[in-house]
Amino acid sequence: MQVFRHIPATLQSPIALAIGNFDGMHLGHQALLARLIEVAKAKNITPAVMTFEPHPREFFTPLNAPSRLCNLREKLEYFIAAGVEQAFVCAFNQHFSAISAQVFMDEILREKMHVSTILVGEDFRFGARRTGTIDDFKANQFDLIDFAPINFANERISSTRVRDALSYGNLQLASGLLGRHYSISGKVVHGAKRGRELGFPTANIHIKHERPALTGVYAVKLDGLNAVANLGVRPTIAGVPKLSLEVHILDFNENLYGRHVHVEFLHKIRDEMKFSGLDALKTQITKDVIDAREFFSTTTPARA
Repeated sequence: MQVFRHIPATLQSPIALAIGNFDGMHLGHQALLARLIEVAKAKNITPAVMTFEPHPREFFTPLNAPSRLCNLREKLEYFIAAGVEQAFVCAFNQHFSAISAQVFMDEILREKMHVSTILVGEDFRFGARRTGTIDDFKANQFDLIDFAPINFANERISSTRVRDALSYGNLQLASGLLGRHYSISGKVVHGAKRGRELGFPTANIHIKHERPALTGVYAVKLDGLNAVANLGVRPTIAGVPKLSLEVHILDFNENLYGRHVHVEFLHKIRDEMKFSGLDALKTQITKDVIDAREFFSTTTPARA
């Protein structure tokens, strides 16, 4: 997949373009991209996606912006899996936010990108002050496919609904909305080795989710391996609180440093809490591991 961090002066061939934030890549997003691939194939043109970095709400209201469900790398991985051939990652800044809806359609979509077909959600808004709507696409004679919301359990699927499910620890609902287990990916880096000192060595995952949608202790899979993870600020450890994702893999002692891994969240064990000291913390971690083993023994086959 080609990734563009700017809009090229001109593209060589027409494209079918899906536009959106695509945070989390839930079932609604997946349906939109599946339709994109279908349309592009039928027209023999390139399936492409336009997304924004940062999220527009992070630009306009950084203190009140929603938590991220996926970082840019994860989003691009989902695009590749869906069959997208070109991804345009637009820097959402003061200049981009000031582009009028008409200029966006005329100069960017039509003149530079040679957009043949546009695919968006039916409530999509664009342009300065979000004045553009799907009616503007139609009035400007774009071939438009506007997607109606998709429901799950009689309610609309949305990134907000996924965030709410994760924040309440309802991983079953989140999985239903996503069509898969929620996951976070990152590189395994060296940490302070405190887990090893406590008898539970951990893989420390460098993550770019500054405000994740979920925190606490979970039974997880790290690249298919049964594990227990703590996502939070480690309140029992002295020092400046810092968000971390630490994963203790069950019955595993290989070196993972430098490897990019995916952590799937399957079951919430408890909220993160502060203990009186390291001995109390070690006792609780022992219980967490027992709970994780019980979860895996009753819900999924044990890894050979």
